[in-house]
Amino acid sequence: MTKTYFVSDLHLLAGHSDGDRALAEIRQVARHADVVVLGGDIFDFRWASTLTMEEAARQAVEYLRRLTGQFPGCQFHYVLGNHDYHRQFLGRLGELADGTPNLAWHRFHWRMGPNVFLHGDVMRRRMNAQRLARSRSRWLDQRQRGALRSGLYEMIVAAGLHRPIPPLVHRKRKVARRILAYLGQIGHGPEQGVRHVYFGHTHRQLGAFHYRGITFHNGGAAIKGLKYRIVRVESA
Repeated sequence: MTKTYFVSDLHLLAGHSDGDRALAEIRQVARHADVVVLGGDIFDFRWASTLTMEEAARQAVEYLRRLTGQFPGCQFHYVLGNHDYHRQFLGRLGELADGTPNLAWHRFHWRMGPNVFLHGDVMRRRMNAQRLARSRSRWLDQRQRGALRSGLYEMIVAAGLHRPIPPLVHRKRKVARRILAYLGQIGHGPEQGVRHVYFGHTHRQLGAFHYRGITFHNGGAAIKGLKYRIVRVESA
């Protein structure tokens, strides 16, 4: 039986991230896992305000190089999100994957049997493959937030004012409905045998939410003050 785990939204490199602690948990899981899926926004280039973009991309690749090198028996699949969809990182990620047998990367989604892994930014209305590609293209040359905005964001997180936002904005039925519509557009719906969807982006934990023949899973976000967990993937 394949042991597979899903994790997303660590937002490493950003000051509001609690991802370093989460990385220790990922290493514990990777010791006995067959597959670990990194489901987008593992790194956050928009809010990495203390680094140049070149240095941020270099550090991100070094994170992955150490992780994959430490656990050669575990296959890592990196499914990109919006905050880590940057031109400099994509180039370095491709080079790393070319020379790393246990690392593969995917721009928008990856399917394994009845399971689909993607980032939750597909949940916009009337989303399809072409619209997602256009949306992501605007992140390729994203600029970092300045020190003033980053400092304000840190104050908001420290005060806990960000905590009520995910459940208010990302209601689970609406999110599931829109993701399901997107899956139908790209040919990976329940009619094609998909039974489980693992996604990120919303920063809201979602444990086995059933909607129209598919079960949706979200581990939350490793951001200070928010709930987060590594999700065990259902076996095929």
